[in-house]
Amino acid sequence: MRESEASIRGRVMRDLIAHVTNDHLIGKKIKNGELRKKIGDSEPPWKCPDCFSLDVIEMDNFSMEYLQAKENPNTEKVILQLHGGGYVGAMRNAYRMFAGLYCEVSHGMSVLTPDYRVAPEHPYPAALEDAYAAYCYLLEQGWFSEQIIIAGDSAGGGLAMALCHYLKDHGKQLPCGIVAMSPWTDLAASGESYETNFERDPLFGKTRDSLIYNKDYIGDNDPYNAYISPLYGDFRGFPPMLIQVGSYEMLLSDSVDVAAKAREQGVKVRISIYEGMFHVFQMGLDLIPESREAWEEVGEYLRIVYHIHRDPEGKVVKKVKTRRKDTEERAKMNLLAFLKRELKSK
Repeated sequence: MRESEASIRGRVMRDLIAHVTNDHLIGKKIKNGELRKKIGDSEPPWKCPDCFSLDVIEMDNFSMEYLQAKENPNTEKVILQLHGGGYVGAMRNAYRMFAGLYCEVSHGMSVLTPDYRVAPEHPYPAALEDAYAAYCYLLEQGWFSEQIIIAGDSAGGGLAMALCHYLKDHGKQLPCGIVAMSPWTDLAASGESYETNFERDPLFGKTRDSLIYNKDYIGDNDPYNAYISPLYGDFRGFPPMLIQVGSYEMLLSDSVDVAAKAREQGVKVRISIYEGMFHVFQMGLDLIPESREAWEEVGEYLRIVYHIHRDPEGKVVKKVKTRRKDTEERAKMNLLAFLKRELKSK
């Protein structure tokens, strides 16, 4: 556990999310994934920042986006980002921002993000097949497995681990590392936190009609299959992993249990539980200090564990102050304005 309590901004953001998701009309659509399925179609076109170049790569069944730094790209490693969305939500602008952040905190690594097929039109194993195809694409482009880091949030974090199970079982070389934010690793929903955090999870709590109980991706398959729920696989031989999760999440056990099992099987794991935080709180970007701290931790972890020897000009990530002097009222106004912009497309 990193802090004894959440920051003022973190608490306000959490409370605002809870307020929105408890709304009779929009709340149900957020929790059950209906809004998540539609948001990509209603988003404005992505404007790539001038410091990056973005190429779209067409595959047989899906497309991918390859983000590169225009100046001083880091050619030591590459990041394969697997986005979240409960296996029902496609690529969205938030993950393009994530790609840019991964590039920044890694001092210029390129980021490949596949817009993998999603349910209900494409249930398991479509997402896993596309993730594997993206990994193979990097190998075909001349990258070695020891240069590839797989990163993912929510379903993407679970998919990153499922992909590694698949690679190992099929005699393929594994990547050099995994970064997982709030990974969804137990689609059987058997963890303790599904009950203990049922009342306080602001995004998925207080209902069984939510995305984490959705069966569109699983279909008639066994939820204990390690390619669906990587928690139930064998982690021996896995690369080092960084796992970040919020203490208020119903998916808290998904991270804690994976970390414990992987450690028992000899994997180097760093798990960071952010007190009072919610599912994929890293989307708070600069609005909450916990999000900034999490991204700073990702950068530090990449540099230390994966031996990224690079001395960039200036600091990429600002020093985080977890106790800002903002008043709660001012923080609430700023965060409310942000959420209104995010939900305007509903």
